[in-house]
Amino acid sequence: MKAFEAVALVPGHAHASGIALPPLSFWGGYDAERGVIVDATHSGHGRSLASRVLVMPRARGSSSSSSVLAEALRNGTGPAGIVLTERDLILSIGAIVANELYASNVPVVMVDETAFAQIAAADVHIEIDARDAARPASVRLIAP
Repeated sequence: MKAFEAVALVPGHAHASGIALPPLSFWGGYDAERGVIVDATHSGHGRSLASRVLVMPRARGSSSSSSVLAEALRNGTGPAGIVLTERDLILSIGAIVANELYASNVPVVMVDETAFAQIAAADVHIEIDARDAARPASVRLIAP
């Protein structure tokens, strides 16, 4: 289907259904044990990110979000990959720690706003390929 160039913030590969959400703080907003959004004010309240590609413009909130993300990835309740429009050091650190400590393979990539709008609106599987530092990362939309 359609492919978009991305900037790899954390290398890896993911292929899963997408979930587009507004900014979320993992600290206080996501239950890493149960794998659900617990922030009652968030539009995704009660939804799970487990084994999904999280598509959101940026994260919201505390620097402690990195530890909650890493814990969710250790528990198998975190996203398979993350697509953002802004660099996010906090989420990147959480994914890097989980990749190193728990041998997870969770890429975090950044796309421009035009690509992001198309990715967020698509009701398809998303493949993130950020494995090869010699070439740009990519995000592909794939029919389920």
